Amino acid sequence: MAGSKSVVMAALVANGAIAILKFFGFLLTGSAAMLSETYHSISDTGNQVFLLIGIRFSGREADRQHPFGYGKSQFFYSFLVSVFLFGIAGWESLKHGYNELTAHGGHAGPEAGEAVEFLFLSFTPPAWLDPLWVNYTVLLGAFAFETYALIKARAEMQRQMDRNDWDSYREAFRKTSDVTTLTALTEDTIALVGIIIALVGLVLAQMTDNPVYDQISAVLIGVMLMGFALALAWENKRLLLGESLPADEGKRLRDIITANEHVDSIVDFRTVYFGPNEVIVSADIAFVDGLETGAMDDAITAIEDELTAANGDIRKVYIEPEAA
Repeated sequence: MAGSKSVVMAALVANGAIAILKFFGFLLTGSAAMLSETYHSISDTGNQVFLLIGIRFSGREADRQHPFGYGKSQFFYSFLVSVFLFGIAGWESLKHGYNELTAHGGHAGPEAGEAVEFLFLSFTPPAWLDPLWVNYTVLLGAFAFETYALIKARAEMQRQMDRNDWDSYREAFRKTSDVTTLTALTEDTIALVGIIIALVGLVLAQMTDNPVYDQISAVLIGVMLMGFALALAWENKRLLLGESLPADEGKRLRDIITANEHVDSIVDFRTVYFGPNEVIVSADIAFVDGLETGAMDDAITAIEDELTAANGDIRKVYIEPEAA
């Protein structure tokens, strides 16, 4: 959890600084892509706050109402993040880009002395300011901040991949229960992609003297954010609903049980995530005929120890003896 918290804190600081930079860049230039990126960074900053709340709640001790603890709170708040990423960053970016693209054939932003309108704000850029260089400077600064946050998130995910012998990020995305690190990694990655799209749009708009490329960039950023938000929501949904360990890991644990000399067969076997890296195992086991109560207790204790040693995420093991 400490690793996840450091990842979120790094992303919070980076996204907060980037949101301010991008917003002032939009006020100075009126770029559609820059406003889309502003929505993106504001959403990301708020998302980090939700993730920190989830981490804080998940650390609470188990009580009567929540006998298995509050670990699932991280799943809930990460799901909220995906909703806000879709609804605020994605939809607003897409809507603004589309409106700019269809309004009067598009425009390239304010001329010298022309005011930029945003909600209740009106700001007139100084005549000597070159809007394009403002955009480039802001986006390159944002790229540096996001790279720092991404390095932190990738380091934590790589640590988990090494710990679990996962071969690829795709496998980690599918199997990890640490949705906080997964969310931060996803956000940082698409943030960098969004910056690249915005830069490409600005460069093309400058080279062709056609603002449509800037506005198309805003639309693409919105579509990309909404797509990733849906994928992130799906990953959180599976854990909120109580997903089991991956099939290959479940088979490995079953093999450990059947390898015990006192076990005849497994009648029922279930696993479920109750929080990031927190798994509960329940097994109904038929022991060999004639096994005395004391020997059965020893066998159950040995199985529990072997299971927890085999998978460090297992917090509780419940074994119920059954008739062969």
